[in-house]
Amino acid sequence: MEWDERYRTGTYPTDPEPSPVLRAYLDELPDGRALDVAAGNGRNALFLAANGYRVDALDQSGEGLSIVDERARSRGFADRVETIRADATTHEFPESTYDLVTISYFRTLDRLADIKAALKPGGVLFYQHHLRADPPATVGPSTDRYRFDSNELLRACLDLTVLYYDESTEPRDDRQSATATVIARNTRGGAQSYPRRKLTGRDA
Repeated sequence: MEWDERYRTGTYPTDPEPSPVLRAYLDELPDGRALDVAAGNGRNALFLAANGYRVDALDQSGEGLSIVDERARSRGFADRVETIRADATTHEFPESTYDLVTISYFRTLDRLADIKAALKPGGVLFYQHHLRADPPATVGPSTDRYRFDSNELLRACLDLTVLYYDESTEPRDDRQSATATVIARNTRGGAQSYPRRKLTGRDA
C-alpha cells in the first residue's frame, strides 16, 4: 500500500501539526467522542485526544495507525484513542454516535451522507480538502480529479448548519495550496447559535 510505504520510509511527516482552523475553533466544538476519518498518522486525532476527546482514528494504513498508537502511548493518553483499520469508502459508520467528526484531505462525498448520519444531534462535522484553482495548486493531488470544485464542499453540507466556511490559497515553501474548509453542526431551524469568528481567510 502506497501510504504504508510513505509512513514506513519516513517520506511523510511523522508528527504533523493539526489543522489551524480546528485548533482555533476547538473551544466552540462539543466535547465527547470524536471520529477522525482517514486519520493517517494522527494529525487531528491526537490533537483531539490531548484535549480530552475519546477518539476513534479510522484509516486503511496499518503503518499510519501504528504511529498513532505509539504517539498516543508516549503522550499518556492511549486510553482515549481507539485505532480502526478500515477503508472509509466501505466502512459501516454507526449512526448517531459521535459528537465530532473530522476529515482532512480525503475526498469522500459519496460517503458523506453516512458520515453525517454518524453525528449525534448537535454534533459537528469538520472537513477540509484540496481545491481546484487557477492557477493550479501544487500541494496535494497531482490532478484535479481528487480535488473539490469551488463551493462543492459547501453545497454538500447545506443539510447541516454551516458555522464556518472558507476557500483560500496559501504559499507553502515554493509551492501553493488551495483548500476548502467547513465546520457544520447537525442542527435544524431558522434561529441558530454561532461561534465568534476566529480566523480570516488569510489565516486559515
